[in-house]
Amino acid sequence: MTTRDIDAVMAIEARCYSFPWTRGNFVDSLAVGYGAEVLVDDDAAIVGYWVAMAGAGEMHLLNITVAPEWQGRGLARGMLDVLEQRCRDGALPTLWLEVRSSNQRARSLYLMRGFAEVGLRRAYYPAAAGQREDAVVMRLDVGPGVALQDGAHGLV
Repeated sequence: MTTRDIDAVMAIEARCYSFPWTRGNFVDSLAVGYGAEVLVDDDAAIVGYWVAMAGAGEMHLLNITVAPEWQGRGLARGMLDVLEQRCRDGALPTLWLEVRSSNQRARSLYLMRGFAEVGLRRAYYPAAAGQREDAVVMRLDVGPGVALQDGAHGLV
């Protein structure tokens, strides 16, 4: 992901979330060097992306999103494959994330991928009518594995 991608990323973000990341969240993430990759279709249009922060010997997935019309095709699984490989390449044995407690689809995907629900952050996310929603903290122990070929899953 580069700053040139932010308009397309923001368009997807706005369609997917009631409380989307701001432009500043993406700009700041790129400025400090967080891992950030986009998934593109055959026409080079962005259809998904992820942002993750490495530090303290681990990786923290901050955002992973697939455009609504591309969901249900295994693209999030593919992006997780790439992110897990980035963990292995960087000798980062643990991958963390938070997910809205109400997001059963994402939680199911993460559980199928081997993540464990290890905690709860109360009132972590903004919600409708000025309310707050809990976040489920999830952890994946990333072991050594088979390296992916460069360019797998259309990530750039």
